[in-house]
Formats: sequence, structure tokens, C-alpha cells
Amino acid sequence: MSINNSYFSKNNTLISNSLTNTGRNPVTELFYGSLATSQYPNGYSRFIFDLDLTLLQEKVADGTISTTCTDSMTHTLRMVNTSTFNLETLNTTTSQGRLRATSFDLILFRIPNNQMWDEGVGYDFADLIYEYSNSDRNFSTRPSNWSGTTTITKWSEPGIYNNKNTGTVPYSTLTIVDTQHFQFGNENISFDMTNEINNILTGALTGVTGWGIAYLPQIENLTGLTENYEVQFFTRHTQTFYEPFLETNYDDIIEDDRNLFSLSKVNKLYLYLYEDGNPINLDSLPTVTILDANGTPIPNLTPTLEICQKTKGVYEVIIPPLIGYQTPCTFYDVWSDLTLNGFSLPDVTNSFVIYPLKKSIQVGTTTQDPKIYGFDFYGIKQDEKIYNTDIRKVGVVIKQAYTTQKLLPNVDAYYRVYVREGQTQVEVQDWTKINKTPNEYYFMFDTRDKIPNEYYIDMKVINSGEINTYKKQIKFQIVNLKYLE
Repeated sequence: MSINNSYFSKNNTLISNSLTNTGRNPVTELFYGSLATSQYPNGYSRFIFDLDLTLLQEKVADGTISTTCTDSMTHTLRMVNTSTFNLETLNTTTSQGRLRATSFDLILFRIPNNQMWDEGVGYDFADLIYEYSNSDRNFSTRPSNWSGTTTITKWSEPGIYNNKNTGTVPYSTLTIVDTQHFQFGNENISFDMTNEINNILTGALTGVTGWGIAYLPQIENLTGLTENYEVQFFTRHTQTFYEPFLETNYDDIIEDDRNLFSLSKVNKLYLYLYEDGNPINLDSLPTVTILDANGTPIPNLTPTLEICQKTKGVYEVIIPPLIGYQTPCTFYDVWSDLTLNGFSLPDVTNSFVIYPLKKSIQVGTTTQDPKIYGFDFYGIKQDEKIYNTDIRKVGVVIKQAYTTQKLLPNVDAYYRVYVREGQTQVEVQDWTKINKTPNEYYFMFDTRDKIPNEYYIDMKVINSGEINTYKKQIKFQIVNLKYLE
């Protein structure tokens, strides 16, 4: 599995019955209750945002993210709670005098009626007077806000919808994408947007202008409260690493069995296409025929084989178990119907050796000796500064530790990516299996959806029931292009 991060293109917090705009604030304060102060209002607030899906759509269009091999692509909205780092903040008050909210539900809804809106230039939640100025330049009532979307347009319903199920846009007409319960109030947002985003990618859903996050109407409409409660999340204007994003998980793992094709088990074969070292796509899916050692098609196999595009320039076929053949023996996979830019290409014939199943399975009276692994990398250098426009193919040479020549060609290896915030490891990508082809192990690392920071990569190898983890195998920095110029 690989990930793609899509970030917010704009966001804002709408305060009930207020013209205040806080679009540039690094934190959104979602509050409810009845206790007003001289500076901060009572009532409740809602958070709205839109996503920049350009990179995600580009990857789907060019086949980097496959829509033919799997339907397991998922999309999760992630926002970090400002209280998630310190349990001591539970059941305390914020700097605004509000209690930190606990035991509540937030909804994720789609903004109705395709209403366009502007982020605004406001920062402060209240019109504060500073010693050095008679006005607060961080305070703004320019749209968007509770009433208006832009200078000349307004929401169909103030606040986007009516939480009492009346008015132009009653709550019951909203599209609720997901609901999340918060037990303690310090949990991070993790909304499932899979169906919503997949419908946008396929064109089944168009004209979306953003989404919103709010308390359930039952919470917004609570009466008789003597306190005010809130939860805070980092927005796209945070100066920390915790910028909110949409995390897309997709399956692009390559597990090529060409060098260890075993009898009596499912195997996978791949066709790779490159032009001057760059992966390219065919105009349409090819076909494949499996031939035995005599060049004869395998009975009842060829018509049933399904081909899919695993990622850009890579096509996969899954071969069901082959039974009854004398091993080892050489078979052939013939790829046909190859069309590129409207031109037909000649068939491609590859070979593979079928081995007995016992070559990959150990059965006997002895145990497998544990191994210690070493790694060499190419594609990223140790302590390298990398442009945030690069896409790197990172090759991994896996070998027995303390040797330079004893390479290990068939192991299950994984990598994870993270950054460090003090003593805390902030996970960027969870353990992900490394691609295995006939000639190398590798993974693709796209810096375009990564926030500039210092990154670390750990390695993990699973063998003989052992899980061996190797920390900080690579350290590098992703930097803005302007930084290096």
C-alpha cells in the first residue's frame, strides 16, 4: 500500500450569528454552550474547508494509482487535535475560558447547493485592541462568515444549514459523509471520505465546493448550559508539521514471482514498460498466454486470465496453481495486443522456471537459522536535501549483515517513514511492503505531497517467524525549491 496526501486549498471557521472571519487562524475552535465573555461569543461554531485534489487526480489519470487492479482505495480526512500531545489538558479550560469538550460527536457534511465561498483574511476570533495600535488588523468581518460566502453573495441559509430542521436548508437535507465520536475530546479527526472522493474521481459527483465539520444538532441546540465548551484542531495555516490533509491509501505493491515460480500455488507475473527509463502506459490492457515447455498453451487457462494495470507502466496477471508438471521446467508468458499511441507493438515473450513447491517451503527436522540483515540504498543519499518536486525510485539491496556479497533475493521487507518532533515520532507512512521484481527491491517516494522537514526511514524484515526492525536506515530532508536556490 502507498499513500497520497491532499491538502486543504482553503478553510474557515463560521461563528453563529457573527460576521467574524478567522480564515487565516492556525487553529479552528469548535465550541458550543451558553457562557459568553467580553471577548468571545456564545452559541456554536462550524468549520468549513475545501481540498486540492489536483495531484490525486493526476496520479489516477496517468495510472500511478490503479483503478483496475483493486477497489480498495480509501480516503481518510485527518486533522490533529491541539490537545492530543498532553493528557494534562483533559478537563481543563482553554485560554478563552472555555472548558475542553468531552463526550461528543462531530459530523462531516458536504456543503450543499454548490455554493462558492472565499477563505477570507481574518485571524482573531474577537476585535482586540493592542497597545501599539488603535485597531486590530488581524480581525476581519469580510466574507466568508456566518452570513456571506463572498462580498456580494450569501449562504442559502445562514451558517450553511438550519440545525432545527427549518428554513431554506434544513439539517435533514444535508449529505452527511461521516460521523465520529470523541470520548475524551483529545482525539484526532479521522473521517472516512472513501465513497465521497471515489465518486469525485470517477465523475459520479461533480460541482462540490467543500465540506464542513460541526457538532450534532442535538449538541448545538442544548439549553440550560452554564458553561462553554470547545475542541481545537490545527488548520492549513499552522506553522507546525500538523497541517490537515486527506490521506489516500492505494494498493500498488508488486510481488513478482518470476524468479521463484512455484508449482501448486498462486503466482504473479508482470509486464514492465519504459521509454528512456520512464514508465509508460499502453493504450489499453494487453492479453497474455501461458505456454508450456513445448510452446503449447496451457489448457483452460489462457481465456480466463485477467490483466490489470498495477501502477504506471506495470501490468499484472495472477496465475492460478499449476499442477501435474515435472519440475523444474521452463514455461513462457506471451504478452499480446500491445498498443502504444495508436501503434501496434510486436508480442513480447518472457520465460520463467517452475520449481517444486518444496523450494519455497521448509519441512524437516531442523529449524531455520535466524538472520541479521544489512541494507544498501540507491535513489536517496544519506542526509541528502531533496526538492519537494522530486519523485524518487529508492532501490534497496538486502544482504546478510557484515557481508558485502551475500545478497538475499527472496525476503519480505517493509519500510516506514516518519519525522521527529522532539522525542515523538510522527508517522508519515506506516509499514509498507517493498516492491519485489526479478532484479531488484524498490519503493517509490513522491515528495510532492510531503511537508518540508527532516525525514527518517526504518526497515523491517520478516523471516522464520522473526520480525527484525532496523531504525533510521536513511535520514534526509525535503526542502522547498526556493530554499535550495
